[in-house]
Amino acid sequence: MDRKTFLKKILQISVLGVSPGLYSWQVEPFWIEFVQRKLPVKNLPQALEGKILMQISDLHVGAYFDWHFLIESFQKAQQYKPDFVVYTGDFVNTGILQEQRDLKKVMENCVLGTLATFGILGNHDYGKNWEDIECSEKICDTLSNSGITMLRNTQEESYGLNFIGFEDLWSSRFQPVEAMAKYDPSKANIVLCHNPDACDLDIWNGYQGWILSGHTHGGQCRIPGIITPILPVKNKEYISGEIDLKDGRKLYINRALGHSFQIRFMVRPEITVFTLTQA
Repeated sequence: MDRKTFLKKILQISVLGVSPGLYSWQVEPFWIEFVQRKLPVKNLPQALEGKILMQISDLHVGAYFDWHFLIESFQKAQQYKPDFVVYTGDFVNTGILQEQRDLKKVMENCVLGTLATFGILGNHDYGKNWEDIECSEKICDTLSNSGITMLRNTQEESYGLNFIGFEDLWSSRFQPVEAMAKYDPSKANIVLCHNPDACDLDIWNGYQGWILSGHTHGGQCRIPGIITPILPVKNKEYISGEIDLKDGRKLYINRALGHSFQIRFMVRPEITVFTLTQA
């Protein structure tokens, strides 16, 4: 830790001691954590051993926080030189026209994988009441023009790694049976699914492997082991991090880079940096 980082940490701790409210409003929402961990994948080609897969989720571009923070985070993320990048939904907050325009500015600076970049939509990308199909189409156009391959109940293989992408659980276009119909267990598979509640549905066609999700933001404010007051999921065990589903599936829930509201306490914004390994 260099001197500048040390002094920054001291300042953050001081703010926390003086005013938890000020800390949760002005410090932690902009204190990004790059979570580094291994991702063991069955049938992973030997050529992909050690490659970097980066997960970015829940940008929530809107008026509730300064989205220039997202651009700054992208610039830091570039330093990891990811081979694959996946975006797991909720690119905007409400889907209004101004947010769509701002999203274009943000995605001009987006992180792209040197091998491939994939994305899926979240519930907020469907606008009001998650029903605005036109909004979702415009967002997809913006993302595609930024170099992101959008998976909408489809799968696509890249360099021997097969990505299966779900539409959002709360949208009218959620067709998981269609997405899993061609599931091939002999491939190296990774599922992208914005809302982790989909893990509890009978839709998986015998799938075994990783599911990368977002949606929960880790609750944004919580005291681990004591209370997580707000979680937008039915299964309250789906908070953040790795969860073993005990049937050959493993779930990873990203804590989100952006915020629905500019407040976080003990739930720092996250970009996940996975190192691919053979399971």
